[in-house]
Amino acid sequence: MRDIGLHNFPTMERVIYGRPGAEVVAEEAERLGARRVLLVVSRTLNTTTDEIDRIRTALGARYAGTFDGVSQHTKRSEVVRAAALGLELQADLVVAVGGGSVVDAGKMTMMCMEHGITEPDGLNGFEILIVDGRPPQPSPFRTPKARLVVVPSTLSGGEYNAGCLVTDDRNDHKHTFFHPMMMPRAIVLDPDLARHCPMQLWLGSGTRAMDHGIEAISSTRGNPLVDAVVARGLRLMHDGLLRTKDHFDDRSLRLQCQFGSWLSAYGLQSRVPMGASHAIGHVLGGTCHVPHFLCTPVMMPSVMRWNAPVAKDAQAEIAEALRAPGAPGGDAFEAFVTKLGLPTRLSAVGVGRDQFQKVGELTMTEIFARTNPRPIKGPPDVVEILELAA
Repeated sequence: MRDIGLHNFPTMERVIYGRPGAEVVAEEAERLGARRVLLVVSRTLNTTTDEIDRIRTALGARYAGTFDGVSQHTKRSEVVRAAALGLELQADLVVAVGGGSVVDAGKMTMMCMEHGITEPDGLNGFEILIVDGRPPQPSPFRTPKARLVVVPSTLSGGEYNAGCLVTDDRNDHKHTFFHPMMMPRAIVLDPDLARHCPMQLWLGSGTRAMDHGIEAISSTRGNPLVDAVVARGLRLMHDGLLRTKDHFDDRSLRLQCQFGSWLSAYGLQSRVPMGASHAIGHVLGGTCHVPHFLCTPVMMPSVMRWNAPVAKDAQAEIAEALRAPGAPGGDAFEAFVTKLGLPTRLSAVGVGRDQFQKVGELTMTEIFARTNPRPIKGPPDVVEILELAA
């Protein structure tokens, strides 16, 4: 029962679904009055499909240029190069087309353009950091004049929030950046574009979206609206992933999964704080180089088991959404990802016990380490969770 709280409505204007991405991007550029559109896109989509060419053609004279140099985990050096290109082209709208790393790059590109940042060190001071235990402060960005439209190609759901993750090339530390207007103005769900996503990435990124929903329901700072929406999202994603695993050519099933991602991320849209799975996953990705889409299947069962003593009602609701009423939440999720054929142990993704202490220390610098439903008091608690997932 949520006895007291609040709900933040997101600054996003619209989600358009079921239509060709190129057609909708052109309409959105016209609606927003954009004259110079910079595309920040997946290199795979740009070089092995005609999806990006279709967008260029649809934009016509509004098309300014393309940046496709984004790698996994989104590096500082990449986003400042994209920003430099955007500044050179005098771009007034950024359109990101791709997975979570590309989406984060699109967000940071428009913020770097606003501040004229074209070198990695220019982002120093904009990170959200935990310093001496003090509450984290939002990134001191200005509201960007150029805004963002996103066409996601995976299911991770990172487009549905006003933050992003960018890795510092110098030390492999992944940092969080946040500004309310980093939220896209529009998101375009094109199930035909999504057909290019590799199967393991599709399934793994779907569990990543579910991570947003599970941690929102589990949060002590959630609310009834978020709980209801994300529970529906978890059910849609659970059923959709199991079915697309064998029937990926079914357009309606791909769209169902996109709906599941949208709804599962409603807590993120509403700024409900996440918990240990997000905090640990950020470190596993940036520092241990685990693909982001594999962090959730590996960590979430153990995080849920560690949180179980303080999250009984939430985990019962989650198990119900996972079609496993009465089962322990962690067991229900592990059984589900096992059916998907995804790894469930840290050893399976190359993370050994010799790395646990470092992961524990870095996790304590993450903002979501401070908002887990069961308080995480220090690195030993993180190591305890990691041991459950070893």
